[in-house]
Amino acid sequence: MNQGKRVAVVTGAAQGVGQRVSEVLAERGFRLALVDLRAPQETTDAIQSGGREVLSEVGDISHEPVVERFVRRVYDTWGRADVLVNNAGIAFISPAESTAASDYRRVLEVNLVAPFLLAKGFGAKMLAAGQGSIVNVASIAGLVGVSDRAAYNASKHGLVGLTRTLGAARGGRGVRVNAVCPGWIKTDMDSAAQSQGLYADSDIEGRVPMGRFATADDVARAIAFLADERESAFINGHTLVVDGGWTADGSWDSLRLGHR
Repeated sequence: MNQGKRVAVVTGAAQGVGQRVSEVLAERGFRLALVDLRAPQETTDAIQSGGREVLSEVGDISHEPVVERFVRRVYDTWGRADVLVNNAGIAFISPAESTAASDYRRVLEVNLVAPFLLAKGFGAKMLAAGQGSIVNVASIAGLVGVSDRAAYNASKHGLVGLTRTLGAARGGRGVRVNAVCPGWIKTDMDSAAQSQGLYADSDIEGRVPMGRFATADDVARAIAFLADERESAFINGHTLVVDGGWTADGSWDSLRLGHR
């Protein structure tokens, strides 16, 4: 068991933000422990090609025994976890009156219960070590309402609340807990929504003052900033918004677009 190098744990690491943040943290010298519902092979290959160490696990992290097994494996292998990135999440787009309770519960299980279980399991170890950083990937949907996303919005609002609560409880014991709240990102999840005709690029680009979607790299570098105990040493319980100005802008469309 080699305890020398820092270890970062990333959930939902097979694609999108999870893949990119894993690569960025590997570039910064971390060993990576990855978990997803499917094998994060592309991410693993990219990290190993850069000469970094990585382990991966396949499993449903909304189930506590899966999380407990994953925590044991990371500590049996490396004896430490310095950073936890709770990135895994699912969307569900439907009017509230048409949303089945089972679908609502599944979104909460993945987007809110799973981060709690990971923050519980890895957090206990971090508290025992007196150091660590947890970064939860929430959303601007955790700060404002977005129609037809009752389950998703509720889960992300809950994740922001969990972040603040754990930051308050753990900051004095060396474990910082923060969240990033991205705006719309060009990912497979976005492509699936657009393929259903739910919105177009112009809807998002016109709403964002910076006139573009977020990229996985935009979000990954914000996460890496919050993960780093030197760069963000006194930031705790915070929600870092990465939305190009979406939630700051109260302008109407013609006024906003008139300033482009």
